Amino acid sequence: MKIVIFGASGKTGTLLTEQALAKGHQVTAYLRREGALAQNHPNLRIVIGNLDNTSKIEEALQEADAVFSTLGGGSLTKHAPDIIAGINNIVSIMEQSGSKRFIYLSSIGAGNSRYLMGSFIRFLIADVMLRVPLADHSANEQRIKKSKLQWTLVRPGGLTDGQRTGNLKHGSEKISLKGSPKISRANVASFMIEQLDSNAYLNKGVWLFE
Repeated sequence: MKIVIFGASGKTGTLLTEQALAKGHQVTAYLRREGALAQNHPNLRIVIGNLDNTSKIEEALQEADAVFSTLGGGSLTKHAPDIIAGINNIVSIMEQSGSKRFIYLSSIGAGNSRYLMGSFIRFLIADVMLRVPLADHSANEQRIKKSKLQWTLVRPGGLTDGQRTGNLKHGSEKISLKGSPKISRANVASFMIEQLDSNAYLNKGVWLFE
């Protein structure tokens, strides 16, 4: 399958790229600068461009069967308007092309998933510590939900650098989370790739933790 990954050089994006290549997919990694991804593979194609460069995004999306985003801001206190605008550009170009499947890495606490948390954890995490990045994810989620795409919003708990174990819980129904659940980036990447062969969470937000 031909897939495009935005955010391929980030911690989760790097794992997603590695795992997708290992499964035999043809991967286009969209990067902001040359050399940002330390991988070399015959099925790996690199496109260099910013998120406001619509012609480069169009180039990356040519003949794509599916698109992934692991984009996220690098600050807990400053919004990332470039990423919000970039997601809008990606979605708009996908709507005009033949690429319909979009799998977006968000977070528990974004959108209506904030209400899965207990009141104290919700205040501490969603309203104080991660208020800014979660607001950005929520804005991106709203744009994606309003699109004509076949989307999945992947909302993991706190990300760790643990190993891929396959031992994870996921669902789209309303649950009451206990404490602050965690999950390894490797497990998140694996789950995202699995969505290529599943319609279980088509046009849904899915919570995910170990």
